[in-house]
Amino acid sequence: MNVRETASRVALMGFDVDGVLTDGSLYFTPGGDEIKAFSSLDGHGLKMLQSAGVEVVIISGRRSRALELRAANLGIRELHMAVEDKRACLGGLLAQRGLDWRAAGYMGDDVVDLPILRACGFSATTADGHDFVKQHVQFVTARSGGRGAAREVCDLILDARGDLERMLADYLD
Repeated sequence: MNVRETASRVALMGFDVDGVLTDGSLYFTPGGDEIKAFSSLDGHGLKMLQSAGVEVVIISGRRSRALELRAANLGIRELHMAVEDKRACLGGLLAQRGLDWRAAGYMGDDVVDLPILRACGFSATTADGHDFVKQHVQFVTARSGGRGAAREVCDLILDARGDLERMLADYLD
């Protein structure tokens, strides 16, 4: 099965944060607050996925107030932080919705993401993701994490589902 076929089946798409929705850098203020930078390109892609009926889920191994704010800003209801077993987390969400793994996608960048990436029907990583991860996913973006990589994946899914051209045409009116 090719990448467009698997991408077209995605009903629920999960994203890692550090290294995918951000560039992976961790910034801390002297007071201990964490600062993250998110791409507006990625954010709009996530919103487009949602408007096309694809549920967007964020599953991160870390906890971050900045991430809580970003997810709320994007209208993402399923935010799971400080998750040790991402595969089990997504499996529970799929079971709640009556979906199987073929309808799930995930984008991660490091070896800790491999169990969830290998379980999903569609899997992706960033251009700067770990080389070993690149060997075990269906799609590797041209862009780096936090620099439009998630948008590439969103556009791929939307295009494979037949939604992208129509959605982009709306901006020309």
